[in-house]
Formats: sequence, C-alpha cells, structure tokens
Amino acid sequence: MTVNLGMPDSPQSVLARRRPTRRVALGPIAVGGDAPITVQTMTTTPTHDVNATLQQIAEVVAAGCDIVRVACPRQEDADALAVIAAKSPIPVIADIHFQPKYVFAAIEAGCAGVRVNPGNIKAFDDQIAAIAKAATDRGATVRIGINAGSLDARLLEKYGRATPEALVESALNEARLFEEVGFYDFAISVKHHDVLTTVEAYRLLSAQCDYPLHLGVTEAGPMMQGTVKSSAAFAILLSEGIGDTIRVSLSAPPVEVVKVGCQLLEALHLRPRTLEIISCPTCGRCQVDAFALADQVTEGLKDITAPLRVAVMGCIVNGPGEAREADLGVAAGNGKGQIFVHGEVIDTVPEDQIVATLLRHARRIAAESGDGGPVEVITA
Repeated sequence: MTVNLGMPDSPQSVLARRRPTRRVALGPIAVGGDAPITVQTMTTTPTHDVNATLQQIAEVVAAGCDIVRVACPRQEDADALAVIAAKSPIPVIADIHFQPKYVFAAIEAGCAGVRVNPGNIKAFDDQIAAIAKAATDRGATVRIGINAGSLDARLLEKYGRATPEALVESALNEARLFEEVGFYDFAISVKHHDVLTTVEAYRLLSAQCDYPLHLGVTEAGPMMQGTVKSSAAFAILLSEGIGDTIRVSLSAPPVEVVKVGCQLLEALHLRPRTLEIISCPTCGRCQVDAFALADQVTEGLKDITAPLRVAVMGCIVNGPGEAREADLGVAAGNGKGQIFVHGEVIDTVPEDQIVATLLRHARRIAAESGDGGPVEVITA
C-alpha cells in the first residue's frame, strides 16, 4: 500500500498563477503568455570558434536548456552567427554591447533574438526605429537588458545608485521608445547582484507593464553562493507569478547553470520532473554510508528518462515511509536494504548489492513504462 506523505496530487499545482503577459516568439519557442517558463544560459566559448560554440550548445541542450545566448563583441563573432543560428537546435540570442552595428548583423544572420544593453550602447536610442524595423522584417525579438553594473549614467546621477526604481525607469524608458515606433516584440530584464534589490525591481516592473520578464540575479557568484542567491530571488518572484524565462548567472560551466535552472523550476512545479536529488543531512541514526549510496544510484540513473521516483534512504525513522511512497526505493540499515517497488517490499539484499538491485529494477520499470520522461531521486 502506498502511503500518502503529503506529495502534491498533481505536478501542475503551483504557489501562484502566472501574471498575464504578452507572448513573443523566439523561433519555435514562445516566451510569455501561457507558454512554459523557459531556461536560458550563455555560452562561454569565443563565438567565432563555431565548432566549440556549437559543441557547448549541444551540451546545454542535453541538460535541458531552451534558449541560448552568445556573445558578440567583435566582427569575427558577428560573422559566425549565421552558421551558429542555422545549426543550433534551440533559438540563439546574440548578446550585444557597445556596437549597435552588431544588432543589425545578428538579426540579418538569422538569430531568433538580440539582447541589447542600452546603458552601454552609444546613441542606442537614436537607432531604435531602425532596429525595430529590422527585427520586424526578420521575425526577431529584442530583450531590453538593464543591468546594475551598466546603468545609464543619467539615472545613476538621478538616483545615486542602481536602485530598483532606477532599473525600472531605465527599462520603461526604452520600452516606450520601441512602443512609439509600433514595436512590441520584446522582453525586459532588470538585473542586480543583490537579491532584495532584484526582487523589488521585478515587482515594480511587473506592476507597470505586461511585457514578458526575463529573470536573473546578475553576477550572482560562484556555484554555491550563486545558486543560493538565484534560488532565493527566483523562488520569491515565481511564487508570485512573476517571470517568463530565467537565466541563472553562475561562475560555473553553462551545463551546471542549466541544471540549476531546471531543478529550480521543477521544485516549484513549473517544469516536468527530471533527475533531482532531495537530501537531508544524515545523523547518528544512519547505519549506512548514505552519501556514497545516493551518489552511486544517482550516477547509475543519470541516463534513465522515465519519470520514476527513487528513494534512497538510510534512516529508520523516515526511510520505510519514503521508500513506500516512491516508485522504487530502499530503506537501508544493519548491513542490508529492503527494496520497495510501488510501496511493496519485494526483496531484502545485503548492503553491497543495494545499488545494483536498484539500478536493475529502475531499468525494468523504465522499460515497462515506455515513458521518455525524467527520473527523480530522493535521498536522505
């Protein structure tokens, strides 16, 4: 018998309804409206190294990325965009700073969108009409990307620093200029390295416009710190229905960035379940090496895509209940493990056979399900 431990009946249950926003298209991917929240990242390779950039794009796609951004600081990068945009399996956004000519080059090259930073593009406002026309003619979208570190000098002088109000005023100023020429296919971001400033900026922006919002905590930091800061900001905003696409900014490989973004959305029931480790710190009750056991099972299941819930438990207090709740699980202790399948104990094996037994049953269940979905691993 499966024990109800309070898991949601439906993965569609969320903390808040998404706020209504406009819907824009990035090639085959929609952002905003009722479209799923997408995960983005940025390549770290020199864009003009086409093979390396396409390889990295393939890696982030495998990790679950929906949209990828590439830097375009030089002419050789702009020259590479056509090949990259044509061969990438997901929409490519060109990231443009300083040189407005690369905005036009990216649109002409077939990029699905361009990210522009008005704070550091000289005379950007004077070229909005031409950018809007080029984007309209080629079906491209624009992201108005406002960053605390490159805020317009006039607004820094007005507010004294990059306050939430300064970020939002900058974004809405640019939005109005696009609106004046009849262009509405854009998203907006207002990023800051501080969590509370970021949250307040997006709240203010959300209350004043209906454009899709790209969430980000800019320069969030190395893996641990950046994950915590991004998760804190995103969880607050997404739980309030704010946000249509996200990018986690970490000093880490893009694949890891994508994994964090995907798992964050999964935790909030905003993305279908995939490989996930939910673990608690072990204590003196634990009678097995739960960390090693969890790592081995996770590694062994990394290629299985069926939506299984696998519990790897080393605690006699919560272990049996969690193992019964899962599709497949083990409650380990005293040198052995009880193996559960759909709530029933089907076997008891020595500790050194737990991993192999779980992997064997996982593959069997996955094959029987015929489902190409994800695997979730719950550990304690």
